Amino acid sequence: MALVSAAPYLALLSEQDDSLKEYALSSLNEVVDQLWAEIANNISDLEELFEDESFSKRQLAALIISKVYYNLGDFDASVKYSLSAGDEFNIEEQSQYMETMVSQCINLYNSLSQRKFLDPSVEIDGRLTSIFEKMLEKCLHSNEVKLTLGIALEAFRLDVVEKILQDQISKNEETGLNLINYVLVCSNSTIKNSTFRTQVLNSLISLLLTLKEHQDFFTIIKIIVQLNDSNIAVTLFQELIKQDEALIAYQAAFDLVNAASQELLETVHTQLSQGIAASTESNVVGSRILNILTGVPTCDLDNTFLYKNNNTDITILNKTKNLLEGRSSIFHSAVTFANAFMHAGTTDDSFFRKNLEWLGRATNWSKFSATAALGVIHKGNLSQGRTILKPYLPGSSGTAHTKGGSLFALGLIFAGHGREVIGNLKSFIDENGNAAGNTDTDVMLHGAALGAGVAGMASGSESLYESLKVVLYSDSAISSQAAALAMGLVMLGSGNEAAVHDMLTYALETQHENIIRGLAIGIALLNYGLEEKADYVIDKLMSQESSILRYGGAFTIALAYAGTGSNNAIKKLLHYAVSDPSDDVRRASVLSLGFLLIRDYTAAPQIVELLSQSHNPHVRYGTAMALGISCAGRAYAPAIEVLEPLTKDPVDFVRQGALMASAMILIEQNESIYPKVKQFTKQYADVVKNKHEDALAKFGATLSQGIIDAGGRNVTISLENSQTNTLNIKAIVGLTVFVQSWYWFPLAHFLSLSFVPTSIIGVNSELKAPKFELNCHTNPEYFQYPAKVEETKEKQPDKLATAVLSTTAKAKTRAKKKQRKHEGESAAEDKMDIDDAKADEEQENKNKSEEPKSEEKAKSVTPKETKPSDEPVQVRYSKTPYKIENLSRVLPLQSNFVSFLKDDRFVPVRKYRGSGGIIVLADTKPEEKVEFIKTVRQLNITEAPLPEPFTLAGDDLKDDFE
Repeated sequence: MALVSAAPYLALLSEQDDSLKEYALSSLNEVVDQLWAEIANNISDLEELFEDESFSKRQLAALIISKVYYNLGDFDASVKYSLSAGDEFNIEEQSQYMETMVSQCINLYNSLSQRKFLDPSVEIDGRLTSIFEKMLEKCLHSNEVKLTLGIALEAFRLDVVEKILQDQISKNEETGLNLINYVLVCSNSTIKNSTFRTQVLNSLISLLLTLKEHQDFFTIIKIIVQLNDSNIAVTLFQELIKQDEALIAYQAAFDLVNAASQELLETVHTQLSQGIAASTESNVVGSRILNILTGVPTCDLDNTFLYKNNNTDITILNKTKNLLEGRSSIFHSAVTFANAFMHAGTTDDSFFRKNLEWLGRATNWSKFSATAALGVIHKGNLSQGRTILKPYLPGSSGTAHTKGGSLFALGLIFAGHGREVIGNLKSFIDENGNAAGNTDTDVMLHGAALGAGVAGMASGSESLYESLKVVLYSDSAISSQAAALAMGLVMLGSGNEAAVHDMLTYALETQHENIIRGLAIGIALLNYGLEEKADYVIDKLMSQESSILRYGGAFTIALAYAGTGSNNAIKKLLHYAVSDPSDDVRRASVLSLGFLLIRDYTAAPQIVELLSQSHNPHVRYGTAMALGISCAGRAYAPAIEVLEPLTKDPVDFVRQGALMASAMILIEQNESIYPKVKQFTKQYADVVKNKHEDALAKFGATLSQGIIDAGGRNVTISLENSQTNTLNIKAIVGLTVFVQSWYWFPLAHFLSLSFVPTSIIGVNSELKAPKFELNCHTNPEYFQYPAKVEETKEKQPDKLATAVLSTTAKAKTRAKKKQRKHEGESAAEDKMDIDDAKADEEQENKNKSEEPKSEEKAKSVTPKETKPSDEPVQVRYSKTPYKIENLSRVLPLQSNFVSFLKDDRFVPVRKYRGSGGIIVLADTKPEEKVEFIKTVRQLNITEAPLPEPFTLAGDDLKDDFE
């Protein structure tokens, strides 16, 4: 029979005999979960027993008190008494109370341990530590090694992590390596303190270098990129050369170029070139590694891929150009940007050559943007870059805007690989820096500063920074603005305190809003990736009276915590998004959420959905761009659902943002995979065509046409590096500066920094691209290019039918019959012939009426699943693969279905796991002949003469720009 009252046992607590009290406590412990409400009335008696140090069962009293408080919902008090329960608190006990208490104890231990990491004076109760360590032992005993590592990482217990990994490596190296990779993933996703993360990464490097049989140099490269440590990189390459692992060294170098900062690459290049042995063999391998580290082979192969596969639909661009008035600078610039994006990196500037009259209508800053567009089109064309721009650079007869644009273009071509041009740009800035104020010089300095910033991005060059500072201090609204931005680009992510102080001090002194804004974004760039180390700068900016500096504060949060999904940073931005008095700050705060949620993009639509319905159009615009940034290139349906109503918003600039964001999300998709692509491309065209549409919305629609078809339909916007699982710094910076085009159109060109070729490029030991095939195990229609738009021809007036009299017709028929009878044809055959002719004519007319238009033809080869709904289609695996060639377009989703042919001649040096980019191949039959694909660099050297400036009736393009 169940006990209905605890009164008998509670009464025994006041007895003198300790054995009666002990019996009462043991009995109460058994019924406390049912009768806790009654026991709670006598909790003071239990507390007295607990406080009596002479009482032998005081720990049992503590346990009962803990259980009472647990049932009352007071977990803090419950944990306090559970810690005092000593051995009576048995973590092996299977109960909800025990699960909750252990969880609460671990949470408490984690928070105290994290505080102790920052402040060693914090003390942790030894009993709490004991429970924590017992729990870890229990997990390890149950073989829950990953869970144990996760708990230890959360508690900042690196000693525990190292011990577990060392034990696992000693047992089985392969298992140990897998766990090291697991800890690496956890360190990026769960560790919010950058200092502790750095300690973990350094520890992992040490462990990786102890491996004997399963050395993983590629994981070491991932960590080097995150640590920005040149010494480890140099040691790694020297070790690989010593071990005769040339192919692994080349792959590691390509990975480093793809993901590392320019400063790291330069330092590694310099140190390695000094340390390479003089022996012939290592010299060849060493020279190739140094060549890869310059970035030249990567850029050349990317350009070759984009040139070879260029699938630009020029009809779209021509239609838009014809519909928009070229004399209007906003429309001229819009078409310029669309053309630049569509041809980014393809080296195809034919649109300019064929539209010289239109190009000649460019004036002032439109002319600047048009010349700078050459930099986007030839981005990465390092061997030809200066030659192509020579007719327009300072020293030519062009206008200041042409010269300024060409200096910016020079930087864009050498973006992130500026070794060859930084010196030239710096010299120009040094020679003219003090002459700022003269309008022409100002415009050229503006271009030179932007060019130097983008070419010297993350180079950490003190001398270039000082040269730009001279321009800044000239206090010119035109050139100082660009210099301020460039200072941030050069010192990207350095957190240089002197630079932050210089820039913030000047921002508080100058009266020019443009300069303040340039400095505000420059400070944000300086703090890229610094996380909590940037908090003091963020607090300083957000407390300023100037709304422009608070605007910079929002972007500082965005860049300092980019990709971390930090809850505190999200809370801050949401607070400013709804409470700041400035529309600019509110817009920037919402937009910045996109950068925080790069890795956790599925959460973005949920977080911003309510903001998308805000009464404030600036907040709605911010919502659109936040989705565009976080979900870029992912065709994420929930994000599109939030955007759709915004594309029809009553406010023009909200429509602009929503259209551009939709293009960023749907870039490189086709309607086989995502049926709504067709709807959006039609919407862009309709907005451009609509005579009553606002200019800002038309500008957005035109840019959207360029974005969705960027790089000849062969690039995506990717904010993560697939090979190293690190953030794509160049892409994040490109988007940050691109959204500043709200204030200054020429900055739109920065979007090109976020374009990543969707290629698969195999190279051999000589860094040449051989011709070979790969398998793709799915339906080819899933990944085809979208159908091109057909040029609509002017409809010709129908010819008038000649009138024929009935008597004439009858006479002709009789004559025909006579002729046929003469040839031996029967009347029956004659009748059949007429009927057949009639039937053929009817069938032909029917076929014409039923013939699908170009879009319908494309739809006819679309897989059946796409027809019923507008939802993205699930791509299916096919046992029967189709073949693709080396240097083919392979979309991120498609790469999961790509495999190398079994027993093929070329084998990837790193196991292929579905990532694109440059793959170093081992040649299993080097004695056999092989055909190589010629790169853009080789074609320019061996076949084609250097490109001439565009000409029209004998005049150079630079004269057309006049």
